[in-house]
Amino acid sequence: MSTTSTKRSRGPLAVGLVVVVIAATVMAFLFTRKSNQLSSSPPSAQLGSPVPQDVLARVTDIQESVLRKVGVDPALISRPQVIKGGKPLTLNGKPELLYIGAEFCPFCAAERWAIVGALSKFGTFKGLELMESSGTDRYPDTNTFSFVHASYSSPYLSVVTREVGTRADTPLQKLTTKENSLLQTYDVPPYVPPNYNGSIPFVDFANTFVINGASYSPQVLAGLNWQTIAAALSDPSSLVAKSIGGAVNEITATVCVMTHNQPGSACKTPLIQNLERKL
Repeated sequence: MSTTSTKRSRGPLAVGLVVVVIAATVMAFLFTRKSNQLSSSPPSAQLGSPVPQDVLARVTDIQESVLRKVGVDPALISRPQVIKGGKPLTLNGKPELLYIGAEFCPFCAAERWAIVGALSKFGTFKGLELMESSGTDRYPDTNTFSFVHASYSSPYLSVVTREVGTRADTPLQKLTTKENSLLQTYDVPPYVPPNYNGSIPFVDFANTFVINGASYSPQVLAGLNWQTIAAALSDPSSLVAKSIGGAVNEITATVCVMTHNQPGSACKTPLIQNLERKL
């Protein structure tokens, strides 16, 4: 299934393009992003404000019992792809995880929930702010977070985040030469289908694994606000928990490969060890 329309790129990053993998089928979506059509729906007054403590607590500390129960459903969750022969990507003496997305992108909106949930097992986010995807794209107004003013600290890995466009698709954070080079190397075939270079979200796990597109469908979050999504993470029978939790499990296992299974509290559970063997 695909929808094609006007393609617009900003330098080497085709920010209007994302790829989602569901049930082992690649579905590519091309966004319409004409400058004179970017009047999005009125943003919530909450956008740009700090994430409420109740939401932050639920997404950064998803119950292990829930994560065990949801596991990883291959009908819902895509697996990171292996990078063969990649030069190790490090920063400050630690393996580096690089995330590239955009605030307008609904697929990035979905992926951030899982990224925050997984990386909180290895370190601490500060400065996360409320955000929602564009009101004019597919899955409009998907509630999420923004990494623009966020920082992350961990003794195990370094994390670099870039949001290249605002919710209204105006330029935001500029990529470095190194980051552009990684896109040109690992955001192209065979990691994405032909003609889908520059898919976002793009997540590079120290040049050992890569995610191109969302790990699950943003449709799961359609019409739900931050509090509702966060509350659903406590219910392993909910589609939200199965999707976000499943993606958290896959990302956790992938990061554990980067960190050589540190810390043990995150990496040495039977579930994560089993997922590592499947990567």
